[in-house]
Amino acid sequence: MSDRYIPGVPCWIDTSQPDPEAAVAFYGGLFEWEFEDMMPPGSPGRYYAARLHGGDVAAVASQAEPGPAIWNSYVWVTDADETTAKVRAAGGTVLMEPADVGEAGRMAVFADPEGAAFRAWQPARHRGATVVNEHGSLNFNILNTRDAEAAGAFYGAVFGWEILGAGTAGAMFALAAYGDFLEARTPGLRERTAEMGAPERFEDVVAGLSPASGDQPAHWGVTFGVDDADAIAARATELGGEVIVPPFDAPWVRSTVLKDPQGAVFTASKFAPENRDVTASGAAAGA
Repeated sequence: MSDRYIPGVPCWIDTSQPDPEAAVAFYGGLFEWEFEDMMPPGSPGRYYAARLHGGDVAAVASQAEPGPAIWNSYVWVTDADETTAKVRAAGGTVLMEPADVGEAGRMAVFADPEGAAFRAWQPARHRGATVVNEHGSLNFNILNTRDAEAAGAFYGAVFGWEILGAGTAGAMFALAAYGDFLEARTPGLRERTAEMGAPERFEDVVAGLSPASGDQPAHWGVTFGVDDADAIAARATELGGEVIVPPFDAPWVRSTVLKDPQGAVFTASKFAPENRDVTASGAAAGA
């Protein structure tokens, strides 16, 4: 099967955890993920690949150094070294220089000018998530920022993204070539998207853009698709997690913001076309 991604499209997520085994138990119980430790015996850290129906969805990793548990977003690139140069030129910070990750690919870690961290992935054997937009899999990556204009300039220079106003759904990042790519993979996608009443150029969207709330720093967040946001919120609590924002209706979705037992925050969202005209309230800010 051909790749699911092109340069400039988020392609993978993992979570860095103080106790990766505890995180495996939580997410396995929440999303029914199955795990495989990809590190050889005796390695100081762990990297558990999470799978649904045999396909890669995410990973749970040991922390490289002490800090809060977080979810990390990776963007597919052709050349991690070239992307590093673009980040520097656009005013970003290089947190980790490009480095090979075995035979899986080449990775670099950056922060945008406001401090939101993200990662570039130059694929080799690992070609990103193979299960997305299903229950228990990645549905969206969202930048929480206080300066959308500056973010647009930065990510535009690095990845070629542009900001689209998306009606009641809020602002989003788009990459013109992505819609063409998706249409070629799934002929008729544009027509079906338009028939559903989705915002213009929704097929080009690669990420979301949301105002950061309160005193929280700018950051990238992740959203998982679920069949029932209310049931997932209840299950997260049973497993020792915390409901940060109870289930609420928003444009096209019913969502909830959750925190795992070690503090990593994420959103769970059910696609709800009956909510297409619901007014965005910002209830999920910070996810």
